[in-house]
Amino acid sequence: MSMNEASLQEIIPRLNQRVAELSGDMITFFREIVAIPSMDSDIGPVGQRIGQEMTQLGFDRVYTDRYGSIVGKIGDGPRILLYDSHIDTVGIGEREAWQWDPFVGKVEDGNLYARGALDEKGSTPGMVYGMALARELGLLDGYTLYYLGNIEEWCDGVGCNAFVEWEGVRPDFVVIGEPTNMQVYRGHKGRLELEVRCRGVSAHAASNYMGDNAIYKMMPFIRNLEAMDVNLPVDAFLGQGRITVTRVESVSPSDNAVPEACSIFIDRRVTFGETREGIIEGIRAQIPEETREDFLIQELVYDTPSHTGAVFVYNKFFPAWAVEEEHPLIQAGVETVKQLWQKEMPASKWDFSTNGNYWCGKAGIPCVGFAPGNEIYAHAMDEHVPLADVVEATKFYTLLPAILREQLD
Repeated sequence: MSMNEASLQEIIPRLNQRVAELSGDMITFFREIVAIPSMDSDIGPVGQRIGQEMTQLGFDRVYTDRYGSIVGKIGDGPRILLYDSHIDTVGIGEREAWQWDPFVGKVEDGNLYARGALDEKGSTPGMVYGMALARELGLLDGYTLYYLGNIEEWCDGVGCNAFVEWEGVRPDFVVIGEPTNMQVYRGHKGRLELEVRCRGVSAHAASNYMGDNAIYKMMPFIRNLEAMDVNLPVDAFLGQGRITVTRVESVSPSDNAVPEACSIFIDRRVTFGETREGIIEGIRAQIPEETREDFLIQELVYDTPSHTGAVFVYNKFFPAWAVEEEHPLIQAGVETVKQLWQKEMPASKWDFSTNGNYWCGKAGIPCVGFAPGNEIYAHAMDEHVPLADVVEATKFYTLLPAILREQLD
């Protein structure tokens, strides 16, 4: 089907009408999946509820993959387009600090305030209904569409990599449902997670001069890391690399003893032009030379079992990535926004990290980001998403495959 002006003038009003007719069902579905807690990567119950909706909408196949992601499939064309939405969330912290139920949430000024509403269950209704509507409106010629509801919060990309390797499905293109404020996004910085361990010598605190305090030995190194942050490389599009000490731990026989070991955990945000080896050497150079032999830098891996018990070992290096602005997928995304809402906006980027560091950064699969809500509210107690945009986003996910076909053919 050619997406010329005449066909667009016919399809978009039909799409607008169908989305309006289904908006109540979408909001109900959205509220229900937000109300199902999915913390600590336990996406079993919320995945089951999403699977029920996809079955009701007539998806060709709905199943839970080996790693535990919920998968929906429509179509059997040679070109594979995958919609990626992580359906796990961070925790809620102290329940007493919330002024409303963090899962039932509250609606105020047209926004749903709840844990996971923005990050990122807000993209799931539009993706699921958008896939069904794309088929209903005859827009899927030549395509196979997948929805992948996965875990991401503790290790970006692990569920996606498991899906590709274990299920044998490698998409040609991916749409990422992390919040973009209804704009098209095309990249973000990467990151490297490290543990740095320092050895000391334990002694009784009353005789501390007999020991070698590992915490004290670590402190100059931490100060050096803090000072290096402002001098890290800068990319014109992705911005500046960053380094943050996120956690400090020590080992001691008791609270009355000099600690024999101290560990810190580092989140190093990576921009273009940096290598994993170069980053590690730059960090090693911050260790005072006189104590360097007592330090060990370790790269981290994710090997926590999923809710199915499956273990997929994943190195916690997440490359920076960006798809060129001229790429057909990005151009299709920008054109879809223009056709639907008469807005001309250049593609932008996330400040935080997404599964794109696997899809594009590691696997080389082009990605485009589009979803409701502003990323700055992710993980916060005032996390929220505009309900109207949750519904409106459906139109993007519906129309994108057809406009992408025009860009490619």
